Amino acid sequence: MEQGNETRISKFLLLGISEDPKLQPFLFGLFLFMYLVTVLGNLLIILATISDSHLHTPMYFFLANLSFADICFTTTSIPKMLVNIQTQSKVITYTGCIIQIYFFIFFGVLDNFLLAVMAYDRYVAICHPLHYTVIMNRRLCGLLVLACWATTALNSLIDILMAVQLSFCTDLEIPHFVCELNQLVLLACSDTFSIDMVMYFGAVLLGGGPLAGVLYSYSKIVSSIRAISSAQGKYKAFSTCASHLSVVSLFYSTLLGVYLSSSITQNSQSTARASVMYSVVTPMLNPFIYSLRNKDLTGALRRLFRGKL
Repeated sequence: MEQGNETRISKFLLLGISEDPKLQPFLFGLFLFMYLVTVLGNLLIILATISDSHLHTPMYFFLANLSFADICFTTTSIPKMLVNIQTQSKVITYTGCIIQIYFFIFFGVLDNFLLAVMAYDRYVAICHPLHYTVIMNRRLCGLLVLACWATTALNSLIDILMAVQLSFCTDLEIPHFVCELNQLVLLACSDTFSIDMVMYFGAVLLGGGPLAGVLYSYSKIVSSIRAISSAQGKYKAFSTCASHLSVVSLFYSTLLGVYLSSSITQNSQSTARASVMYSVVTPMLNPFIYSLRNKDLTGALRRLFRGKL
């Protein structure tokens, strides 16, 4: 590496959640367990959705995409973290860091978009039940998912093209268990105004846009449910979106908690610990939330295990 005010670097150091050597075996076991549960749980959702014809509906099509995105989201960060703990190394190459940032942004934003699409699906199912099959046809469902993937891919590409223009000094320590774009920007010696603006507008448009769609959809859903006269009808309507509402609440509350904690505390590793909630815990819990009290999905999983599909 060349020495000077700005250095052409080849690697970074991921400090992880804790630097205490005594905690490393516990952290390895904990995150390995959570990763395996996440992959297995979401994989079962995908297999059940594909295998059972009863689940060939828009809601489960979107759920299968969300499960796949969750598997990829955790795979972007956790395996590298486990390897670093096992080898007692904190090193990640510059190329590896850039790739990790791309996919971490990609699948994180994709989760956000898919949750908004699923909210729209629930809105149509509850507010326009007679026209549901006509509106949510295969073509529209495919286009919605394709738009989610294409938009997030383009956003991630723009972020990465901005990130590779950054120059760095001698401080190469990232106080996180994953390479994050904002952490990389904090380490940069070069001017970061342009990438700061891109990150800001990206957060507003790609974060606030889907959130606004979710809030609008559920405001209409609540109005429709309130208009139902019978208590049984209200319960039935609410039960169709209860799982999705739980996942949305968990995702946005943990995401909000991370950014509130990062603005309050000056300890970057505390922020890293908080980010475990939305990047690891939420993808792990999603299969359990959707399986809970969902007779169609639990029935499909039983048939999958018994080999009677």
